[in-house]
Amino acid sequence: MPAPRTAPAEPLAHVLKRRHLTMLGLGGVIGAGLFVGSGAGIAVAGPGIVLSYLIAGALAMLVMRMLGEMAAAMPASGAFSVHAERALGRWAGFSVGWLYWFLLVVVLAVEAAGAARIASGWLPAVPQWGWVLVFMLVFTAANLAAVKNFGESEFWFASLKVGAIVLFLLLGVAAVAGWLPGREPVGLENLTGRGGFLPNGWAGVVSGVLAVVFAFGGLEVVTIAAAESDDPARNVARAVRTAVWRILVFYVGSMLVVVTLLPWTAMRPGLSPYVAVLDAIGVPAAGALMDVVVFVALLSALNANLYGASRMVFSLAERGQAPRGLLVVSAGGVPRRAVLASVAFGFVSVLLNLLWPDSVFLYLLNSVGAVLLFVWALIAVSQLRLRRRIEREAPEGPAVRMWAFPWLTWAALAAMTGVWVLMLREGSTRPQVLWSTGATTLVVAVALVREWRAKRT
Repeated sequence: MPAPRTAPAEPLAHVLKRRHLTMLGLGGVIGAGLFVGSGAGIAVAGPGIVLSYLIAGALAMLVMRMLGEMAAAMPASGAFSVHAERALGRWAGFSVGWLYWFLLVVVLAVEAAGAARIASGWLPAVPQWGWVLVFMLVFTAANLAAVKNFGESEFWFASLKVGAIVLFLLLGVAAVAGWLPGREPVGLENLTGRGGFLPNGWAGVVSGVLAVVFAFGGLEVVTIAAAESDDPARNVARAVRTAVWRILVFYVGSMLVVVTLLPWTAMRPGLSPYVAVLDAIGVPAAGALMDVVVFVALLSALNANLYGASRMVFSLAERGQAPRGLLVVSAGGVPRRAVLASVAFGFVSVLLNLLWPDSVFLYLLNSVGAVLLFVWALIAVSQLRLRRRIEREAPEGPAVRMWAFPWLTWAALAAMTGVWVLMLREGSTRPQVLWSTGATTLVVAVALVREWRAKRT
């Protein structure tokens, strides 16, 4: 087996700025899962969805803090895959790297198809597959170009999403307080009536957590991008610090506005609660405006996921765990073959989604549905193992420190285990857990066999 290359030898560009990483950290978790998917959480938890988002957001904050600690001390394009390998062995780096790559390229299909459905509503003359083709070609070209172009495009994508959330919060608070023309203060009727704040009890809050926890996926990309910034340690530390609390404000704040302004019983899965609120307070063409925001959110996620997938498979190739041909880098520092390999599987996923959305692609999607829990769990275990090593190598201490180490890391691991068990008990999420566990077991088995064969030779 070829000897793995170390992170400092990476020939990637180092042109991303602090503002790029900061907006990646913010924009990475603000997507269609919040703008549309939150309706499903409100339908099962009622106003208690605020607590569901607090719990899920707290878990995501802890994971991001762990990631920030390791990425600031050991920046690498493979991020948590490299950290897992250093902490637990090559099998762990191989497993988490390939599983995360697989997750990203499958989700690419969902994002491309979702954006295509919106675009087809605007221009029905163009078939959905035609829009998918356009999006995939455009973002492939963008990722093959200079890394700075990716940083700039994601900066503006994220800025639009953040701006939309801030405007929504301002309008919502004004409506609640009765500051908008023709509106009286809302009061607490929607929070305390119709069964109270917890109409379905704590079981509803837990079901809400299961409905919203995966909306926080995407925060990992900022630590992957850190390796291509001009000052990885300082920039990722700043991005983590600023993103963590703002994410909670955006998610929890906007949910509090929604359930205060509107009866929770009016919410329906698949319908955006944001559109419902904007309609209620008299914003013209609220649905059309939110379609634009969701469209941008989907394209932003597609762009970021293609970037993250290409860097992850490039890092695997560096360490001898993917074909060495993927190590070819352009003069501008872009791993073009890694980009093309990732988008090729993305095209396959899109084709499966268009041809067999309820059979083949559904199985593929279920097989990655709970993989994020495995990735987060390995991040936590890696942080537990690497913290002491980081302190030995940097006596001044890491630039970002995990809070209340090791207790909060263990608490996060316990919470992830709890989510996995609850998903296994729920009939609607059980297939995701079983298929994802099967996919994870298969990849880990391949990794262990590779390691066993390497030791024999």
